[in-house]
Amino acid sequence: MAGAKNHDFHILPASPWPLLGAVTALIMAAGAVMWMHEAAFGGWVFIIGTLGVLFVMYSWWADVVREANGGDHTNVVQLHHRYGMILFIASEVMFFVAWFWAYFDAALFPSTVEAVGGVWPPEGIEVLDPFVYPLLNTLILLLSGTTVTWAHHALIENDRDGLKKALWVTIILGALFSCVQVYEYSHAAFGFAGNIYSSTFYMATGFHGFHVFVGTVFLIVCLVRVYKGDFTPEHHFGFEAAAWYWHFVDVVWLFLFIAIYVWGSDFGAAVIPHSG
Repeated sequence: MAGAKNHDFHILPASPWPLLGAVTALIMAAGAVMWMHEAAFGGWVFIIGTLGVLFVMYSWWADVVREANGGDHTNVVQLHHRYGMILFIASEVMFFVAWFWAYFDAALFPSTVEAVGGVWPPEGIEVLDPFVYPLLNTLILLLSGTTVTWAHHALIENDRDGLKKALWVTIILGALFSCVQVYEYSHAAFGFAGNIYSSTFYMATGFHGFHVFVGTVFLIVCLVRVYKGDFTPEHHFGFEAAAWYWHFVDVVWLFLFIAIYVWGSDFGAAVIPHSG
């Protein structure tokens, strides 16, 4: 039949979104620079660029969803999507490696970093108690990891009601994590600037918090798609990618909790003396 798909590969009509995405991202970046340098209309340029990027993101992903529902995502295409998601998560792992590297470079060898005064944490830093809000957030994320796995198994078993319930619980837990982290930040005894401890702490934990927010949005989109009847036990890569991302967020948090909150606290200093 004319126009019928007779191959397994991802050959689709030309899309405007890559070009528009590049243009709007350039406008957003230029606007951010203009805004930071207090140039005329810099803030407006940044807002226009940001709205353009959001529009492109929505439109592009909407096209991907339509492609999936239209049968374009064959088994071969889904396999390639899985490779792509694995590489994306690997790049995110290396992103966090950079922040851990900066943290441990100063923490393990404080005598070589003049700014920390030869001790870690630096003098004058009142570190957060790891067994209050950080521990609470650890329990929240670990629980959310079990609920997203519950959702995955419910989807495989074609249990739509269980899938919806599990996704709702996971999304609520993700939002709760973000609320607890914001509360923790608002009550921290140190700000972002001033020393390498606070800078690495906020960059590592803050970027993780941003990833939790992104993952929560990812799961919300999956929940909306579930209510619209999307996903089947055989074809559900969109949900699977969200679940992989969420487990990645969980694992990164465990490293952050152990390394920065526990080992980098007064408790950690008492148990594992830092080299000087």
